[in-house]
Amino acid sequence: MFFSLQKGTAQYDDFWSNVRFGGNLGIGFSNNTFNAVIAPAAVYEFNEWFSAGVGLNFGYSSFENDRFNEEGNSTNYGGSVITLLSPFPELQLSAEFEEMGVHRRIEFQDQTITDDYWYPALFVGAGYRMDFVSIGIRYDVLYDDDKSIYGSAYAPFVRVFF
Repeated sequence: MFFSLQKGTAQYDDFWSNVRFGGNLGIGFSNNTFNAVIAPAAVYEFNEWFSAGVGLNFGYSSFENDRFNEEGNSTNYGGSVITLLSPFPELQLSAEFEEMGVHRRIEFQDQTITDDYWYPALFVGAGYRMDFVSIGIRYDVLYDDDKSIYGSAYAPFVRVFF
């Protein structure tokens, strides 16, 4: 019984030694705008060239346009599933499915417009990898200009997993 307990503990330790944590943390300011993002993620390294994992996402943005008496905000939240493939150490290919709940509110003159919906995104990307950091670009193949929370189907990324 002692030997089976040791084996179970070793498997547990081995699992966590292959889990990498990372994500995205961002904040931005501009002329009467603000945005913030927090998106923790974890991936399991199956071997030196393949990893897969999950992430959580939360974002908030707001703007004001005094010229047109307009203001608004947007809150988004959701999760993602990601796969990372490194055919050789310097190259990281990725595929990520993201499902986001979106709540938008815009006040224009005397009107308030609200919009609540779920938005899917399917990103494929490629990046240059240096140890635990990769820098690259990803493309949303499901991009919808009217519904996306992103300004473009293309998005640069800096990905970090420790």
